[in-house]
Amino acid sequence: MSDVQIRRLTAHDAEAFREVRLRSLREDPAAFTNSLEEFSRQPLERVRARLIGEGDDDFMLGAFLDGELVGTVGFYRETALKLRHKGHIVTMYVTPEARGRGLGKALLQEALRRIRAISGLKQVLLGVVTTQSSARRLYESLGFKVYGREPDAVKIGDEYFAEEFMLLKL
Repeated sequence: MSDVQIRRLTAHDAEAFREVRLRSLREDPAAFTNSLEEFSRQPLERVRARLIGEGDDDFMLGAFLDGELVGTVGFYRETALKLRHKGHIVTMYVTPEARGRGLGKALLQEALRRIRAISGLKQVLLGVVTTQSSARRLYESLGFKVYGREPDAVKIGDEYFAEEFMLLKL
């Protein structure tokens, strides 16, 4: 039986997070609005600072399988006064070899547990590229609903991908 742990990432996890993030962008570029080229230029210190600088209203969780980081999900809250009632799920990824074990759902459930504890939040938003049908089904299983669609939202080379926007009322 594999040992699974889900916890908040810290500065000590920066190298592992960077490697998993680079892998996600390399292996599944259409799933993310960030690009491999842009993220790979970020120095490790910037990645570390992102993990350190996130307060209670912002966090990055990691799923560890036998001590190895194999999945991530992030959350950030809007900072503008008129928008602080909402936040965003970002950087959702589980490595291919760790899929099918419920880690994505466990990551999202833990993220939502933490989100529900944040005072004043009313809704959580996310975007999912339409080619990511498994991710969309996961989000729907946890109560997210599609509220809009942007055609040609993501461009990779000469190819365009639509993105659906999903919302969960808390």
